[in-house]
Amino acid sequence: MSQRDAVFPARRHDLYRQHRYSPAIRSGGFLFVSGQVGVREDGTPEPDFAAQVRLAFANLAEVLAAAGCDFDDIVDVTTFHTDPEHQFDAIQAVRAEVMGAEPYPNWTAVGVNWLAGFDFEIKVVARLRDGAA
Repeated sequence: MSQRDAVFPARRHDLYRQHRYSPAIRSGGFLFVSGQVGVREDGTPEPDFAAQVRLAFANLAEVLAAAGCDFDDIVDVTTFHTDPEHQFDAIQAVRAEVMGAEPYPNWTAVGVNWLAGFDFEIKVVARLRDGAA
């Protein structure tokens, strides 16, 4: 395997091209997933916050699946929030639906003041399964 093997989901939103980045990179037995946001296919943010969070997790699921992984393979999570105090309950509700059972991955939540028009972003590192291409 090359040192940086890019992974793209079947449905690519326009941000990858606009900002020149890969959704994920396979390297050293791990999958490093770029920050996923609640972006619509045209590259614009989903305006409803709860729907934006759901879409970010759905986009993350698609990237993981493209590498032969799922949420159970995640070992480290970093989330970015523009208004953590008022957003955290909505994020936790979606997280509870998709993150599976214990042991949970590491999780770091960071409050930020700018996410290019988005209000939530999630970035993860996942272990690659044996034979994951």
